[in-house]
Amino acid sequence: MHSLLIVHHSSDPSYDPASDKQSPVRSLSECGYLIQLAGTREEAFELVGEADAAVLALPITEMNGWADLLTSRKTVPTLWWCTSETANLSVSACEDDVRIDGILSPHMQPSEVHWILHFSARRCYERVQWTKEREKLLARLEERKWIDMAKGILSKSKNISESEAYDLLRKQAMNERKRMVDVATSIVKVYQLLHEQS
Repeated sequence: MHSLLIVHHSSDPSYDPASDKQSPVRSLSECGYLIQLAGTREEAFELVGEADAAVLALPITEMNGWADLLTSRKTVPTLWWCTSETANLSVSACEDDVRIDGILSPHMQPSEVHWILHFSARRCYERVQWTKEREKLLARLEERKWIDMAKGILSKSKNISESEAYDLLRKQAMNERKRMVDVATSIVKVYQLLHEQS
């Protein structure tokens, strides 16, 4: 990990994050990282394409919105820069599902920063894998639902067992060179259409 995008916005137009001792710009550049600074959503969206990780120096309540914006462009580890300025809310703000991969603070030593960034990258890519696995499982459950409905319809209309209905579905899918779920979906939709008309 070499290049970090720091998202930091301040209501004070004269604020200079490079001179602020609590700012991640100064601390992380002293640790040897290349820093890009974004103060607006447009800048962050543009610059995240070149970054290895994003550090959000924002209140925790803003984390998910910014994380969603950044990951819509590129999957990068997202870390929270925790200071008295960004952590000024009650503990109840942490009860929300905050999607961050790590926490950094200005009091960390360079070795601690490097390890946190390393573990955050690993956590980020594990989260991406879990999300993909979850999507696959949900798709398989959805397919199973259509197949089970079609089995029930075939079993009832042809007066056969569910295992025979399953074999019939499988055979029909092979004959049509389609996926079993596509044949099942067609059967269920035709059945529903016929019953809506009658």
